Amino acid sequence: MKKVLSEPVPEDPLGHYASAMAQGGLRLTPQRRQVYEVLIEKQDHPTATEVFLRAQKRMPSISLATVYNCLETIVGNGLVRAVHVDREPTRYCANTREHGHFHCTSCGLTTDIEFSNTVRSEGWKLPTGYLVTQHNLTLRGLCSRCAGGNSHD
Repeated sequence: MKKVLSEPVPEDPLGHYASAMAQGGLRLTPQRRQVYEVLIEKQDHPTATEVFLRAQKRMPSISLATVYNCLETIVGNGLVRAVHVDREPTRYCANTREHGHFHCTSCGLTTDIEFSNTVRSEGWKLPTGYLVTQHNLTLRGLCSRCAGGNSHD
């Protein structure tokens, strides 16, 4: 069963990684650690190919197939989230708190957005007896740079 953590990246992310992997009964391979490090170092929602290119700089022997396998394991263990925006490549998010995403339709930038309490639980009118067990919110539009404002923060 997929775990979903409700905390931001912890203060000691590599210790958290080791603990979560051990609790899941998974081996702590150098490749998995490298992929996780890439995701926590720069939390910009990279694609698997972007993760591969970053990981390969420090681990030249890592393959794209290995990166995909590591991402699947790390997502399945709740250490990161897979972010799906329409038909674009899956992106990966190390922020495991409950949150949504804003996706710029011009440049492709994906950023985290925090939920208000209304979005979390009270703002939806569901049919009687329905129970929400999971949700995924992605807003689309233009980031400040593409809308003519300031550069990306």
